[in-house]
Amino acid sequence: MRKSRILANVAEKVLSKEEAATVIKGMDIIGDIAILKIPSTLEGKETVLAEALLKEAPYIKTVFMQTEPTKGDYRLKKLKWLAGEKKSVTIHKEYGCLFKVDVEKAFFSPRLSFERKRIADFVKNNPVTFNETIINLFAGVGCFSILIAKFNPLVKVFSIDLNPNAVQYMVENIFLNKVRGKVIAVLSEARRIVNEFFLNKADRVLMPLPEKAFEFLDVSVSALKPLGGYIHYQDFIQSIEEKEAIKKAEEKVSRKLKELNIDFQFVGGRIIKNVAPYKFQIALDIKVSSKNI
Repeated sequence: MRKSRILANVAEKVLSKEEAATVIKGMDIIGDIAILKIPSTLEGKETVLAEALLKEAPYIKTVFMQTEPTKGDYRLKKLKWLAGEKKSVTIHKEYGCLFKVDVEKAFFSPRLSFERKRIADFVKNNPVTFNETIINLFAGVGCFSILIAKFNPLVKVFSIDLNPNAVQYMVENIFLNKVRGKVIAVLSEARRIVNEFFLNKADRVLMPLPEKAFEFLDVSVSALKPLGGYIHYQDFIQSIEEKEAIKKAEEKVSRKLKELNIDFQFVGGRIIKNVAPYKFQIALDIKVSSKNI
């Protein structure tokens, strides 16, 4: 049964029909932890809903409620424990990989699962060279980096993040997934570390932080080798239609890259998810053919 249907079934059992209709169907399941979004109109009934969810889905051991949007430089969620085991650390399985994460101390989204696999496949099918050097500017607990290395064993991924807790789990995940030496965890602010160590070093740059990717486009360009490579970019775009959102993202990025005197073309673009009414998280695959700087 789909997770959204599980939550709907539980809501219909323990709430009135009108109340059940207000429960946001989106539920994140990370390992054996469920994170719910519950409207304020159901205040006082959160625990009842959470306990019913544990009975309905015994593979879930802990239920949290997200009380504030993801925010801050570390992209953390404000969570409130509702039911089950009092823990925030879990191991999430995805495409044969294991990702250990503390859902209160590091960013992780199971909704990016398809995008992570898509990028890993893209690297395999569109190699710049057989032994690419890849720089992930915003790596979190290492999911994009590790999945790429598992599917492309000859690459080396320098996996950067600012959050020490995320990097701690990234190191554990590197060992868990047996990609030691292929993925290198780096605790640093992306701009500083690129300027110090990674100028003109990368065949490919990952930018899986839509809140700040545009601000760091110049950093990704400076990290690429003089003959270019690929940039995998994410952003949030306001738009009425999906196609228009991708077009707007391309226009926005084009203006910036032209300012940087870069020869480039868009070789892919997709909607990752709808994050709010008329607001989309988008991904662009950009091929840089040369850096005229």
